[in-house]
Amino acid sequence: MALSMETQLQSIFEDVVKTEMIEEAFAGMFMDTPEDERTKLISCLGAFRQYWGTLPQESHDQCVQWIVRFIHSQHSPKRISFLYDCLAMAVETSLLPPRMVCVALISSDSLEWERTQLWALTFRLIRKIIGGVDYKGVRDLLKAVLDKIQTIPTTVSSAVVQQLLAAREVVEYILDRNACLLPAYFAITEIRKLYPEGQLSHWLLGSLISDFVDSFRPTARINSICGRCSLLPVVNNSGAICNSWKLDPTTLRFPLRGMLPFDKDLFEPQTGLLRYVLEQPYSREMVCNMLGLNKQHKQRCPVLEEQLVDLVVYAMERSETEEHFDADIGGTSQLLWQHLSSQLIFFVLFQFASFPHMVLSLHQKLAGRGLIKGRDHLMWVLLQFISGSIQKNALADFLPVMKLFDLLYPEKECIPVPDINKPQSTHSFAMTCIWIHLNRKAQNDNSKLQIPIPHSLKLHHEFLQQSLRNKTLGMSDYKIALLCNAYSTNSECFTLPMGVLVETIYGNGSMRINLPGTNCMASGSVTPLPMNLLDSLTVHAKMSLIHSIATRVIKLAHAKSSIALAPALVETYSRLLVYMEIESLGIKGFISQLLPNVFKSHAWGILHTLLEMFSYRMHHIQPHYRVQLLSHLHSLAAVPQTNQNQLHLCVESTALRLITALGSSEVQPQFTRFLNDPKTVLSAESEELNRALILTLARATHVTDFFTGSDSIHGTWCKDILQTIMTFTPHNWASHTLSCFPAPLQAMRSHEGNEAQVCYFIIQLLLLKPNDFRNRVNDFVKENAPEHWLQSDWHNKHMSYHKKYPEKLYFEGLADQVNPPMQLQSQYLPIYFGNVCLRFLPVFDIVIHRFLELLPVSKSLETLLDHLGGLYKFHDRPVTYLYNTLHYYERHLRERTNLKRKLVHAIMSSLKENRTPGWCLSETYLKCGMNAREDNVWIPDDTYYCKLIGRLVDTMAGKSPGPFPNCDWRFNEFPNPAAHALHVTCVELMALAVPGKDVGNALLNVVLKSQPLVPRENITAWMNAIGLVITALPEPYWIVLHDRIVSVIGSPALTSETEWAGYPFALLDFTACHQSYSEMNCSYVLALAHAVWHHSSIGQLSLIPKFLSETLKPIVQTEFQLLYVYHLVGPFLQRFQQERTRCMLEIGVAFYEMLQAVDQHCQHLHYMDPICDFLYHIKYMYTGDSVKEQVEKIIMTLRPAMKLRLRFITHSSKIETSSSAAAAASSSAQPPSSSLSSSSASSPSSTQHTHTPM
Repeated sequence: MALSMETQLQSIFEDVVKTEMIEEAFAGMFMDTPEDERTKLISCLGAFRQYWGTLPQESHDQCVQWIVRFIHSQHSPKRISFLYDCLAMAVETSLLPPRMVCVALISSDSLEWERTQLWALTFRLIRKIIGGVDYKGVRDLLKAVLDKIQTIPTTVSSAVVQQLLAAREVVEYILDRNACLLPAYFAITEIRKLYPEGQLSHWLLGSLISDFVDSFRPTARINSICGRCSLLPVVNNSGAICNSWKLDPTTLRFPLRGMLPFDKDLFEPQTGLLRYVLEQPYSREMVCNMLGLNKQHKQRCPVLEEQLVDLVVYAMERSETEEHFDADIGGTSQLLWQHLSSQLIFFVLFQFASFPHMVLSLHQKLAGRGLIKGRDHLMWVLLQFISGSIQKNALADFLPVMKLFDLLYPEKECIPVPDINKPQSTHSFAMTCIWIHLNRKAQNDNSKLQIPIPHSLKLHHEFLQQSLRNKTLGMSDYKIALLCNAYSTNSECFTLPMGVLVETIYGNGSMRINLPGTNCMASGSVTPLPMNLLDSLTVHAKMSLIHSIATRVIKLAHAKSSIALAPALVETYSRLLVYMEIESLGIKGFISQLLPNVFKSHAWGILHTLLEMFSYRMHHIQPHYRVQLLSHLHSLAAVPQTNQNQLHLCVESTALRLITALGSSEVQPQFTRFLNDPKTVLSAESEELNRALILTLARATHVTDFFTGSDSIHGTWCKDILQTIMTFTPHNWASHTLSCFPAPLQAMRSHEGNEAQVCYFIIQLLLLKPNDFRNRVNDFVKENAPEHWLQSDWHNKHMSYHKKYPEKLYFEGLADQVNPPMQLQSQYLPIYFGNVCLRFLPVFDIVIHRFLELLPVSKSLETLLDHLGGLYKFHDRPVTYLYNTLHYYERHLRERTNLKRKLVHAIMSSLKENRTPGWCLSETYLKCGMNAREDNVWIPDDTYYCKLIGRLVDTMAGKSPGPFPNCDWRFNEFPNPAAHALHVTCVELMALAVPGKDVGNALLNVVLKSQPLVPRENITAWMNAIGLVITALPEPYWIVLHDRIVSVIGSPALTSETEWAGYPFALLDFTACHQSYSEMNCSYVLALAHAVWHHSSIGQLSLIPKFLSETLKPIVQTEFQLLYVYHLVGPFLQRFQQERTRCMLEIGVAFYEMLQAVDQHCQHLHYMDPICDFLYHIKYMYTGDSVKEQVEKIIMTLRPAMKLRLRFITHSSKIETSSSAAAAASSSAQPPSSSLSSSSASSPSSTQHTHTPM
């Protein structure tokens, strides 16, 4: 029977030990000569070698572990020492693999710091043999050694320290960059896991660890965006949806790649950034995008909750300092409260924030502050949520509000009833309304928690009770709103006030009124509910109102009523759709329930009404709803019954508006949703609509630089859409239109010749020669104002206009002319808002674009603008239209500065009467830039550019009063002040009679030259603003940054071979240099480039690989230049990896090619370690092995010290088994985390990103 392993090993080693025992018994009487020792060792190893040869591979581990256990069970120091020599010799003679021995020793349970001899022998042996261990094994051993060191207590006798230091020597050897046992990048990863930022290493290691971590600070800096914590987005601007702004939803930190020692501020929670975004109106989507919140998964996000609470506290502070404001005027804090209640409802409704937690936290933060001027507004915000959700939730969730009441309403006497003729009064009553809802809930639940009415609220409560008894409620004051707010959860009391509101707008009486056209009658109510009244209703009351309106419309649609809806109802419904907080019943219900229902009932009149509402009365509708409506319209057009002139016209014009109104940054994300079935968003028969869609695609891809850096449309989302269009409605394009398309769309067919010019003259004749159309336009513009939300008499003006200029939609004109005249009695569909002038606007947009494309007809365009330009007063996005036009036609308009100015002037002056001065173009531009003298072109100076950028800086900083007049953002073209400021700034810059290159350089000079108007302490905010503006302009404006970079790289500071006085990384640390007044031009350009690229679209960024390989590579020769380029581009690899992998791989290769040039050019390299650390970072975080082939060839040509350091990138070592190479490839993008086992395959760490290189 075969003997067991233990028995055989015992017999081999016992022999050696036996002789030892005699020696021990007669200690000091035997003296071994070194020869005897050696003989003993050799005979012992000989016996062992024979045995080892018979062992199967899988028993090797077990065998070595037994030997270690055997050694560690001995008591004689001499014997232990002898056996350690045995092990050393076994490894040196290649009998035992070093990794297996090291692992067995360090994993032994007997290795404790108290056994100092054993400890010292173990670590000396490891130090001796670790050179033979493969690099992943060394990484695992480093982790194990550091873990062992952690077991040593903080105080030990000084006598043993000497022995313990053997462990430190092993760590020192592993971290020695010249020994190169493993990539230092692996070591830093293990060290940072064990000792995160701010945690000191074990005393035994002295400064060893902190010095090593410091050696990685340059690498961390190369991967950091300068001043990143001060960069802010414009909410709803195209870049804002990209990956630059993502934060960790639990810590609010930036998601940094790699375990590097980044600067402290990058590890901080970015509360400032989140706060800024939360403060912006219409920022909900962006907040969810930044924190990765998904409406489907209701997860609470405490950091978001805390920021919302802080915002409320901030609003309380603002109310304390602001002068008393009237709701009609709408102070800054008034707008802030309105916005806050909308944010709060959304985040609490989707359970990202918890109501009771927030109220308690508010109580805590407001306690002892004495802030009470804003208390009514605060209660108004809380009332919104309480009234809407108290019926579905437990009473206990709402009781914390009473704690707040005690804090904010300390009065002993009764608070007097406010003037209920003022909308503000609804806020004053909010606390009493809350108490009524809580009490109602307590009664319904038969709860013991009924709270008697607080004494201070007695008068308010009595007033409400009394008003309820009064059955006749007028619309002259806010009494109805008060009752709706107080009793919305109490159906007996609620029906009365809500009934009055509903009756007012339904016009149920017998009265009928005429609508435009023939045979069209409607219910007789024409005055909509004013916005002030709707603003004074709680969300719960608004929901009831919108619900009853929608139900009524569906009911009338089913009944096929011949009487059209009352104008007051239609206008009020439109106004209610503005409130984002009632989205589910509002716009969502409108698109997904109301429209399909009305369509099913074939109620064409109502359908026409809904489309009119959408065309003329809707604001800030989210793009997915608009695209959904577009696909509804296309399917509608296919139904034969809709082929009714008036309806068909309405469907087409609504579709045209939807298509042309798509924001440039919305097109790609929305259309990619329909890639599997592009037919749903395209028209099967209307060539005009499909042409409009292609023009919109062209504009969007141009403005977002989507195709920049790629010459073909191949494989993009656009391709399928264009192919489907060409199958549905084959058509040609004029060459002058094609010449404006982004290159990849040039595959379109063209038609040619003089016919194009002729077409334009015909258009001009049709539009201008018959006086009728010009008169219509002039009269409409003169008598009407675009602010429909402030008007109560739109209907009367609308009717008198239609009486003066009736519109014939059913060939009545022809019927009159036949002999004898025919009597056509067509039934008109109801028209509430539209007329030929408003329908012409989206067509006018397109006409202007066609005229701009053809040089010879530009004079006619000027005439057109003179006569019809006034219509832009009613354009719902005039600034965006100008921005898109100037951006898209930049190449065409470069030389035609007069035409450019004319266009800006026509559109801006149409808006003059309806806007506060200073709302758009700067004073300087209006004074100097609008003059029409061609011989004396105005060239602005530095001051002009500084003031223009300063205006955006102040807007983003939330300066009060801000540079732009306050307005109601719900009805504005832009969602918030910063978006407005950015667009008007870009329009003004593009309108200048100055080449793009000069404007771009002037913008860079705002911070690169010393400017008295730019405050030093705020420089990053200015860089942020320049980054935003310059990336929102066409390519010639921002490409000048590349020239600045080239000149910095060629400057003496980076080309001189002499040692710098400063360490190069200190010089590139913009923030530190700036604070110490030692910054140089190169650090300024670096920080500015980072600000620009951080705001760039991926299309703009994708020019970087070409810029690197074609422009920078030939001029980079010194280490400083190389490090500068690495720092310039390094921080953007993460975005390339997420959005354009191909670019990331090209950059990865370019970095090595530059290194090769520097290696050949320089005699000495002083910064080999930071360079190599950075290249390892790229390998493990981004490229993996995807560029291995190209890179290996380059590494082979480098100097030996460099080759040694980079040898793990080319790892062609034998130790790596084929299986581990495969594992490394699959987990290539993360330094594999250590796993202490003797197999060399790496275990991928949890945050793996694998690559499928493009």
